[in-house]
Amino acid sequence: MNNENKQSKPDCPLIGQDGNIFNLVGIAAKTLKRNGMSTEATEMTEKVFGSGSYEEALGIIGEYVNITSVDEPGEDMDMGMR
Repeated sequence: MNNENKQSKPDCPLIGQDGNIFNLVGIAAKTLKRNGMSTEATEMTEKVFGSGSYEEALGIIGEYVNITSVDEPGEDMDMGMR
């Protein structure tokens, strides 16, 4: 991922979600795709599933999205989805 993309990481509400890595990577990938970053979503997913530990996988996800809490107001709140 280049430096230009790192500065435009979308917010992704992962804190408070089911901590299963498949669930978390799915949420993060969906967030990236919603923000026009499909290539990054594929890249992130491949890196996560190639990682050696849960902690490493979370670190990789954090390189692509800003990990936020589900309790923080976000774009879904603006769309009336509560």
